[in-house]
Amino acid sequence: MAAQLGIQDNDRIAIANGLSVFLADTYTLYLKTHKYHWNVQGPMFQTLHLMFETQYNELSLAVDLIAERIRALDVLAPGSYSEFSKLANIKEDTDTPNATEMIRRLVDGQEMVVRTARSLFPIVDAAHDEPTADLLTQRMQVHEKTAWMLRSLLA
Repeated sequence: MAAQLGIQDNDRIAIANGLSVFLADTYTLYLKTHKYHWNVQGPMFQTLHLMFETQYNELSLAVDLIAERIRALDVLAPGSYSEFSKLANIKEDTDTPNATEMIRRLVDGQEMVVRTARSLFPIVDAAHDEPTADLLTQRMQVHEKTAWMLRSLLA
């Protein structure tokens, strides 16, 4: 049974496709943050280890919300490394940087997720998809605040 949500099919699919990129970015940032949690070293170890844990736990919950929104739009959500790597704007690391570089890369990742979310608003607003707009707004607030906190460590 097809979803009858009051959103045109082409808009619904376009929104879900955009959310799939958003999901891939979020999941890639989750993996990067989790890797950094495991591998951070140096004088800020305890602070960063705990901060990264808080961040990856939050991201873990977020990916579920995003995927469930895609499903609510009656589109299958991507869920494999290969799908995410094709969709994501954030690229996975092939190295393990020092703590300062970890922070820089996480700032970049947080800001990329914000830009991905922001890019969806024209179609979301035009389709009057308030639930997706609400999800994007909430996620942007979290990512902007997290980026600010990470940037503050670099000051």
